[in-house]
Amino acid sequence: MQPATLSRQWFGTDGIRGVAGEPPLDARTAHALGVALGAWARRTAAHSSAATPEILIGVDTRESGLWLAEQVSGGLARAGVNAKFAGVITTPGVAYLTRVGPFIAGVMISASHNPYYDNGLKVISHSGYKLPDEVELELEQMMAEWLASGEEATPQSLQIDPALDHIYTDYLAGTVSGTFPFRLVIDCANGSATQVAPALFERLGAQVEWVAVSPDGRNINLDCGSLHLETLQRRVVESQADLGIAFDGDADRALFVSSSGRIVDGDAVLFLAGSSLKRAGKLPGDVIVATVMSNLGLEKALAGEGITLLRTPVGDKYVLEEMLKRGAALGGEQSGHVIFLQYATTGDGLLTALRVLEIVRDSGRSLDSLSAEVKTFPQKLVNVRVKTKRPLTELDSVQAEIQAAEQEFAGSGRVVVRFSGTEPLARVMIEAESHEHVEKWTGRIADAIRLELGAAT
Repeated sequence: MQPATLSRQWFGTDGIRGVAGEPPLDARTAHALGVALGAWARRTAAHSSAATPEILIGVDTRESGLWLAEQVSGGLARAGVNAKFAGVITTPGVAYLTRVGPFIAGVMISASHNPYYDNGLKVISHSGYKLPDEVELELEQMMAEWLASGEEATPQSLQIDPALDHIYTDYLAGTVSGTFPFRLVIDCANGSATQVAPALFERLGAQVEWVAVSPDGRNINLDCGSLHLETLQRRVVESQADLGIAFDGDADRALFVSSSGRIVDGDAVLFLAGSSLKRAGKLPGDVIVATVMSNLGLEKALAGEGITLLRTPVGDKYVLEEMLKRGAALGGEQSGHVIFLQYATTGDGLLTALRVLEIVRDSGRSLDSLSAEVKTFPQKLVNVRVKTKRPLTELDSVQAEIQAAEQEFAGSGRVVVRFSGTEPLARVMIEAESHEHVEKWTGRIADAIRLELGAAT
């Protein structure tokens, strides 16, 4: 195998992702990442005050997490680098500990909101941000060299470092004052939040009914969490709770359910948090960063508060880049991935939950009342599974349908068509003033994509 040079073989927009046990998430590739990361860490440490470089490793609750971690650890050991194991922890937890601790880098092993059989290897630098592109390319070159050597991938067993247990939870609790005298229903998606959330919310005085807090290695995100809110909605209404909170598998995002059972998404959170920050004089430039998927209703509601919405392509990577470029304090996605740059370098579902609870408590109003200020335009997202991906600009019939939709909307709607970065899917999002327009154009554009690219089975 020749070393990767210009093109990426393993790293995508969110680390190395795939089906656990199959390339690129097989034992040898995970071991190769450890070897490469270890070599890079030793060279980096040589130019710093660090003695023996250390890498932090964390996992979510997938059954594949531990053996992948042990392969990464084995590769690090081969390079003479120590691995510290945080055990089950959230992705933002790894980012925080890597930033404040003595770690050259951190590795989070998670596939976020995906099913249990998927997994991922996400590398975070000491800054708390993802590695620069040039470093990822360098790691790929070293990975390719080791894989070509034919050496055996030998795992190294890991034990949880008890010193890491409370550092992240203490930090989160320290970002708020007082207690939260609420009745809550919290869905931990049988994922990372099951390890962190109970201790956190117990300290903050909330009365909590817990959902999906019994991970078995295979039930992460299974009919629960931020992608499956039906159970949470029912439980909030039945228990007459003040509100509900749902995390995804690695707890880097959170969605909410009001006391009436209504879903309160990331757009509404951006409005509530942005308005609150502006009133406090803590919203630099009066701007918020969101993606092309955020609803027109958010844009209009923010404009009413004197706040400008800046849009980026889909992905927290792009949101963060624009936030850093503009000096913005707040950004996020409709999916509930919200970045409060004052507190964190990445989206953090637990941190988002604390901010929302703080806003509700201090306002004296209900989440229903606060979120009603965002009038949502009808919106629909259709995922079209495809056999192949080609540039959308080359798909003539798809382009024709998009142009026809935009002409009919005449500025009163939006069309967003893009490919998933991690799955063989084309995503079609339509936003318009009526449900009829939404249904009509999602159907027509999705059909055009199926004809051009073929529907995968």
